[in-house]
Amino acid sequence: MTGLGGGLVVENLAVRYGGANAVDDVSLVAPAAEIRGLIGPNGAGKTSLFNAVSGLLRPARGEMRLDQQRLTVMSAQRRAVAGLGRTFQRPALVPTLSVRDNVAIGFECRYRGWRDAGGLVAGRRARRAAGSATDNALDLCALGHLADRQAASLTPGQQRFVELARACAAGYEFLLLDEPASGLDNDETADFSRVLGQIVRQRGTGVLLVEHDMAFVLGLCRYVYVLDAGRLIFEGTPAELRRSEAVRQAYLGISGPRDGSKPTEVGQ
Repeated sequence: MTGLGGGLVVENLAVRYGGANAVDDVSLVAPAAEIRGLIGPNGAGKTSLFNAVSGLLRPARGEMRLDQQRLTVMSAQRRAVAGLGRTFQRPALVPTLSVRDNVAIGFECRYRGWRDAGGLVAGRRARRAAGSATDNALDLCALGHLADRQAASLTPGQQRFVELARACAAGYEFLLLDEPASGLDNDETADFSRVLGQIVRQRGTGVLLVEHDMAFVLGLCRYVYVLDAGRLIFEGTPAELRRSEAVRQAYLGISGPRDGSKPTEVGQ
């Protein structure tokens, strides 16, 4: 488990496509045992930043560390082994497998990395560890009643919970969550917030999430970063964000009173 002094550090990150800067000299810190938000309009550079941190693309410059491990020189697979997990805007489940088997994939993929082998070692200890990690993740994400259901039969909201459980089974110390509330109704969003908060409290997991649902972000995150056109234009607490005229004017169409009360999202 990550100690409270650990977490993700990004320094002077730049991502370019051709001559354009998708991410322009961005630095941020996301500690262990805390949920932080990364928000901004479509095209602001949020997914490009996630792709660079998770190793899916090579940045033009910058440094990234997880618990003092230098991610910059690691492949995407080695970053996962080091403890960095990632979810995507669309859940990537295997539709023909059960919920339990989809969750177990999280443990198996990371175990392969630990062993540097081509497949999961099918020994008794490995099977017990996989089963225990899978059961714990199903319980933590309240999915026990769906364990034997085929993934293809799930609602979009249920698939989000399975995706989170799969990351829990892998035991990642830090999670990058890309639009985790997308496709959730109000009740599911509240449940997802509760489960994610429980994961952070129980496991000391660090989380950086990208999300357009401002109520979700402001209700869950202790600290928020705002990107616009690849640049960091704001960082601070939700209360400070609500009072920021620069944020209100520069991105997402947030409008509302300036007295610290919650703004209304009028666009994405």
